[in-house]
Amino acid sequence: MKTKAQKQEQIESGVEHLDKHETVLFTDFTGLSANDLNALRRTVKEIGGTMFVMKKRLLKLSLASKGIEFDPKQFEGQAGVIFSPKDIVETSGAVYKFGKPFIIKNIFKMLGGLNIGEKQFISREEVLMFGQLPPREVLLGQLVGMIAAPIRSFMFVLDQKAKQS
Repeated sequence: MKTKAQKQEQIESGVEHLDKHETVLFTDFTGLSANDLNALRRTVKEIGGTMFVMKKRLLKLSLASKGIEFDPKQFEGQAGVIFSPKDIVETSGAVYKFGKPFIIKNIFKMLGGLNIGEKQFISREEVLMFGQLPPREVLLGQLVGMIAAPIRSFMFVLDQKAKQS
């Protein structure tokens, strides 16, 4: 059991991380082994973030000090809190990529997220949707392909017309 001073220290640590980071991601890691949890922490560290296991009540107090309303009772189980300097898309993408095999087995859950700057809660469904998006470079490549497709088709038609003449 934590002392009052330890709890206060954890609240202050949460506030400090809220100041430094752009995104908070909430996870339930109840079924993960210690090795898998360490692998998740390494994944989060690679994107510049940190992961804490925090009592939901203490998390609520940390968020309240920043003027962010949060109801911890909406989540069941333990709250793994991931603080990230990246946006929600990049953060959820990295965590989803790590957790996909565990999400399928219902061992690991992404519970939701929070955009700190806008003080906006992001639902579980949106976090999963963002996590499943391909990387930015792939999306840009797909966009360029979509823009170039009509031009290629037009060039093909012109080429065929030229061969007929």
